[in-house]
Amino acid sequence: MTTDFFKRLALMLVLATVQVLVFNRIHIFNIATPMIYLMLPLHFELGKSRWSALVWCFTTGLLIDIFANTPGVAAGAMTLIGLIQPAVLRLFVNDDDGESLTPSFKSMGWLKYVTYSLIITLIYCITFFTLETFTFFNPILWAECVGGSTLLSLVIMLAIEKIRI
Repeated sequence: MTTDFFKRLALMLVLATVQVLVFNRIHIFNIATPMIYLMLPLHFELGKSRWSALVWCFTTGLLIDIFANTPGVAAGAMTLIGLIQPAVLRLFVNDDDGESLTPSFKSMGWLKYVTYSLIITLIYCITFFTLETFTFFNPILWAECVGGSTLLSLVIMLAIEKIRI
């Protein structure tokens, strides 16, 4: 086992614990809930194998589902993110960067990293809230939840990323 595995496991457990104990209790205007566990797939390096990313994302989503009482919603949305993350990351990096690029402010630049994070977070929130409501009965509320949660999650994740540097 490599140290990368244990670092990623520790990050997954910390993010899931903080999400379940702190951020799941924050509901701004009963609409926006931050979802910081998205930081795990945001930091997958460019050359990471697809099956590994899917397993990590599914496991993280399953942990959130178990403790947040969202049966299968987070696991399904996180699995989709694990599937599309390499393709979205390739849109923002050069071919010269190599296969071991880990996304961050330093490696990608501020604007590219924020745009990359926004796309991943938006896709996650659209998938999450669509699976959660499983209907478009109230499309205004759905759009408010998607927009508010995307914005709040992105601001908190970028603040954590800025502190991490």
